[in-house]
Amino acid sequence: MLSRVAESVFWMNRYIERAENYSRFIDVNHQLSLDLNEEVPNQWLPLVHTTGDYELFEKRYSNPTPVNVIRFMTFDEENPNSIFQCLSKARENARTIRENISTSMWEVLNEFYLYVKNYRKLYLESTEAHGDTLSMDLSDFLSTVRKSCQSFYGCSDATISHDEVWNFALLGRFLERADKTTRILDMKYFILLPSVHDIGSTLDLLQWLSLLKSASAHEMYNRKYKKIDPTDIAEFLILNDTFPRSIIFCIQEMQEALEKISGLKEGLPRNSAQDATTVYLNRLRSENIKSIFDKGLHEYLDDIQIELNQIGSKIVERFFTN
Repeated sequence: MLSRVAESVFWMNRYIERAENYSRFIDVNHQLSLDLNEEVPNQWLPLVHTTGDYELFEKRYSNPTPVNVIRFMTFDEENPNSIFQCLSKARENARTIRENISTSMWEVLNEFYLYVKNYRKLYLESTEAHGDTLSMDLSDFLSTVRKSCQSFYGCSDATISHDEVWNFALLGRFLERADKTTRILDMKYFILLPSVHDIGSTLDLLQWLSLLKSASAHEMYNRKYKKIDPTDIAEFLILNDTFPRSIIFCIQEMQEALEKISGLKEGLPRNSAQDATTVYLNRLRSENIKSIFDKGLHEYLDDIQIELNQIGSKIVERFFTN
């Protein structure tokens, strides 16, 4: 398979997954802001810190109001990670490899892009007309984004051959998902804990519950654990190897995709991307939640993000660099 095609498939899926996860970040923060009212001040700016986009936001906006943060993360053309930009780039990647994806995939993605583009126009007009207010139903929009991403994945699963194209798609999807699960967890560090005095309070538990919901993990968590507990939530989202949004599950899927991609080319030695993924997966399997909290959850999540970036660099170097 041409490296150009592999790279486009990889990034198309990363951008779709990124758009879905940004919708999750924004929605959980929006719902919490409605629940907490003014109990937690400055609820929105730390969200930009969590996603790593603070420097660009600071250049673009002088005031971290809810409308400015939401506009920056959803519709800003100058933010390469906004939902609108992610979909624009996913669509462009899909357009360049039309012969390698199904018509159904293209139609789902194109309709999704047009929906967000039209909503963006209406949203910007509405905020300009009504000032610094959330004048449109943000939750409905974010829900539609998530459902559209899931429709794209379902269509992909059902309509393309599970060959190299498919495995590069999984590689991009799960690399991005692992990174964003670390950031969903890290929201508790950056955003949701205004004071150490709130640990164990009703406010604290409400925030952890919202975090679970942002990862669509609430029901599956309840099947395994009897109560909302921060240690159990972190363990579930990091080390549960059967939940599809946990970090270890994502790394397992990446390892399998890399093995299949490389295995299709008989006679080739193992590559650095395979080795780095396998080494890190084995390290994750040896971890326990006590050692993670002893180190510090925020610091541990930082380390995961560094590892994922290094694995991503090795994938690019091995498969996409001419």
